[in-house]
Amino acid sequence: MAKFKEAVLDPLSDNNPITVQVLGICSALAVTIKVETAVVMALALTSVLTCSNLIISLLRNVMPMKIRMIVEMTVIASLVILADNFLKAYMFDVSRQLSVFVGLIITNCIVMGRAEAFALQNPPRLSLIDGFGNGLGYSAVLIIVASLREVIGSGTWYDYRILWLSYEGNGLAILAPGAFIIIGLIIWIQRTIIHKVEED
Repeated sequence: MAKFKEAVLDPLSDNNPITVQVLGICSALAVTIKVETAVVMALALTSVLTCSNLIISLLRNVMPMKIRMIVEMTVIASLVILADNFLKAYMFDVSRQLSVFVGLIITNCIVMGRAEAFALQNPPRLSLIDGFGNGLGYSAVLIIVASLREVIGSGTWYDYRILWLSYEGNGLAILAPGAFIIIGLIIWIQRTIIHKVEED
């Protein structure tokens, strides 16, 4: 039970994919202008990560290790295609806003990293929970960054105005440098709280 709890909670704090492992930064910069797109991206990545961990763990004892990365990429690519087509079918406007970034989940280091580092060495149930936990950790940071960028940049949250009507917005927040600054601050705060120090 302790292992399952750790698999869910550890990525939310001490081993967060973005703030501690510094993975998935590109998508955190690209899709966090609005909360809506960040939420959809977070759901898509969490679904792919959870399912890929489960499938790769189920296959770990039958696939030859020499071709494991090809198998992992095939599994992940198939799941990404399913997620992308689902969004195009049921959430076309958001899918269009996300552009290529859902398809680029296949290149996200978090997905491949968890497959290699965890799913290949652990049983299916624990791998599924690890994938879900890492997806939650990624999602939490993505939604925090998007919330700050949308509120500061536009005065809205999830397209609802929450700041005064005369607020014109801060253009820097919706540009890539603004995202870098916000993510940098979150990483600094997170590492200060957990006393994370890089070793030489």
